[in-house]
Amino acid sequence: MKKIFLLLALQFTAFAAVAQDAPANPAQADNDTIGPWTKKGNASLLFNQSTFENWVAGGENNISGTLGFNYDFNYKKGDWSWDNKVIASYGIVKTRNSSFAKKTDDRLYFNSVVGKKASERWDYTAFVNLRTQFTKGYNYGKDENGAEIREDYTNFFSPAYVLVGPGMQYVRDENLKINLSPATSKFTFVDKNFTLPNEDYFGVKEGKSMRYELGFNASMYYKLDVIANVTFENIVNLYSNYLEDPQNVDIDYQLNIVMKINRYLTTNLSFQTIYDDNAYRGFQIRQVFGVAANYGF
Repeated sequence: MKKIFLLLALQFTAFAAVAQDAPANPAQADNDTIGPWTKKGNASLLFNQSTFENWVAGGENNISGTLGFNYDFNYKKGDWSWDNKVIASYGIVKTRNSSFAKKTDDRLYFNSVVGKKASERWDYTAFVNLRTQFTKGYNYGKDENGAEIREDYTNFFSPAYVLVGPGMQYVRDENLKINLSPATSKFTFVDKNFTLPNEDYFGVKEGKSMRYELGFNASMYYKLDVIANVTFENIVNLYSNYLEDPQNVDIDYQLNIVMKINRYLTTNLSFQTIYDDNAYRGFQIRQVFGVAANYGF
């Protein structure tokens, strides 16, 4: 435990060293229309509804909606930069024959990278990354009478993944950044009330609420304008744990495609795949597609 706290102290010291020359009062820069802060965001509402009546081909009435939020607030002045990104989304679907409304999306993502210019293309960096969810998740089944039942399996901040560490970042421009951190601490937080006897819960032992890992982290952000009004946003994160099974690399890949129809309407495709053998021994896949009403700010 002392070694863990020592590693954390060293990493937060590195983070502070990178950030110490940041402006004393960021709000002043924010109020300056030509200041070093840039901000851009988008909120979207994707809605879908299907109704079937005497439809011989089959079908089930359903209604679904997904609310999304994507926001960047970045600072750049001289040799210093500070990039922050927030992605949040929540979606549910209700079908006529189901007793429960079920989640189609539930995620909260935050990434923050402080950098100091090392060369034309490279920065010294320190980063913090958070991934979690907003509400409970359930395992669904049926009782002896065939009625649908559910049991709690996840909750807000259970699981939650926090990564922090120093590194180096390659920056081609605002649309392509690759960050390499060879000494990244990873924390997995869970509600210990969900842990099961003699079983790991997202890698956390029975009766515990946290798992610690030390490893190598590589992340990439790549945004591409494919054709006019069509953008592909790619976010990739790879992590190898030095302390246990380093060959089992955790993978988290997100793809957000936005096809602009007009100022307020877009066709959106959100795809995410995760491989983390502490959570599930296989690829987890999530995909949401539809027409969304958007508000940019």
